[in-house]
Amino acid sequence: MTGIDDLPIRDELRGKSPYGAPQLEVPVRLNTNENPYPLPEPLVARIAERVTEAARNLNRYPDRDAVELRTELARYLSRTAGLEVGVAQVWAANGSNEVLQQLLQTFGGPGRTAIGFEPSYSMHALISRGTGTGWISGPRNADFTIDVDAARKVIAEHRPDVVFITSPNNPTGTAVAAETVLALYEAAQAARAEAAGALVVVDEAYGEFSHRPSLLPLIEGRPRLVLSRTMSKAFGAAGLRLGYLAADPAVVDAVQLVRLPYHLSAVTQATALAALEHTDTLLGYVEALKAERDRLVSELRTLGCEVTDSDANFVQFGRFEDAHAAWQGLLDRGVLVRDNGVPGRLRVTAGTPAENDAFLDAVRELMKEKSA
Repeated sequence: MTGIDDLPIRDELRGKSPYGAPQLEVPVRLNTNENPYPLPEPLVARIAERVTEAARNLNRYPDRDAVELRTELARYLSRTAGLEVGVAQVWAANGSNEVLQQLLQTFGGPGRTAIGFEPSYSMHALISRGTGTGWISGPRNADFTIDVDAARKVIAEHRPDVVFITSPNNPTGTAVAAETVLALYEAAQAARAEAAGALVVVDEAYGEFSHRPSLLPLIEGRPRLVLSRTMSKAFGAAGLRLGYLAADPAVVDAVQLVRLPYHLSAVTQATALAALEHTDTLLGYVEALKAERDRLVSELRTLGCEVTDSDANFVQFGRFEDAHAAWQGLLDRGVLVRDNGVPGRLRVTAGTPAENDAFLDAVRELMKEKSA
């Protein structure tokens, strides 16, 4: 039987594994940073109405430029993220991963490089490889913050075409200060001054959960700074697959050079528009999850765990001599969390109060077993 290594795949893909967390049927699933609350019934009904309207014209292609959706996304950002943006500054695609892919197709590619500061969102490296973009792993401090001086040095040395900054960071939950973003933006522009600078992408997929304000205002006056967002987390719409970016209008024009024709279906656009009509209700769920996230941090520390400060809807905790064994121990107790490969640590998504109670009970049992 032919295996994947027997196929003429590109060299940079050999030996790699596809992205994905285990999908297991267990009582408590807290491993994929999903919003645990189902969409409210009024929103479900509104989605049905909008999709019904869209279905009447499915014989036609959807709005290729998703103007209505981008207008509403711009209105949402302007109201919640601290900077007035217009439709020309916003682009949308099938999940933030497609947004990132389009950015790398446009600004990366063969002969170009991207850098991220790891541990961080592993799709940055995977999409880089998938687009033929070279990948550079940048440094972090022991507390998972970005080492600004070390980052400046590695940027000056490698002169990357694309720089990824994830805030809040996945899997650690660490927020990045605006001063750090500005320092790395300036370093990236200086390193590639002769080539019209570098693109800096702030991945703010978990931005609504942060204790800090959005980094969106930093794009003003910085034409090579991009902010990426998603509706999967705060909007509780992981199954929708809708991501978006805010940037200088020239960046929005540029990514359209690589977008596939009619890439956002009429059904996707209709569903996203319905969700945006219920922003206030959905952000109420975010506030509840932030409180549960903070409770997890506090109680895990009380149990003797080492916990990384979190601005996301998840918490990194440890340390375990054998993180995978601890992961299995929790799974044996009916709780699925994420083993991201960060030495000695696991990551748990903030769930409902009942789910979080079940998780904390499992950790208590695990800690007692460990100390026995």
